[in-house]
Amino acid sequence: MTVKVLESQKSVSEIARAFPEVCARYQFGVLGSIDIRQKLQEKGISFERECLIFEICNPQAAKGILEDNPAISAALPCRISVYQENGKTKMAAILPTALLGLYPNPELQPLAQEVEATLVRIMRDLV
Repeated sequence: MTVKVLESQKSVSEIARAFPEVCARYQFGVLGSIDIRQKLQEKGISFERECLIFEICNPQAAKGILEDNPAISAALPCRISVYQENGKTKMAAILPTALLGLYPNPELQPLAQEVEATLVRIMRDLV
């Protein structure tokens, strides 16, 4: 599996409010968020669906990966999107093991698996 998708009974804004606290429990920080609807509207494009993308990072994990292969910076930070689809709130993340599979560093798979497990826990806590 390359992408993990979870469904929530909460609204996008409820999940957004809880995001920093839940990430902090797992030593991840929120580096920023992008409101896709707002960004598209700023460009004159109508887009009604709520869609927020949160960029999150565990500094120690990032340091370990980047010291081994700085090109992996193109795949960082981790992202979790929160969006509306067919009247339901969903969260999605590209799994770190899939991203790391694009690079010739199999020795980093255990770290990617650890980060991936934490991302899934964060998503489950937000549901």
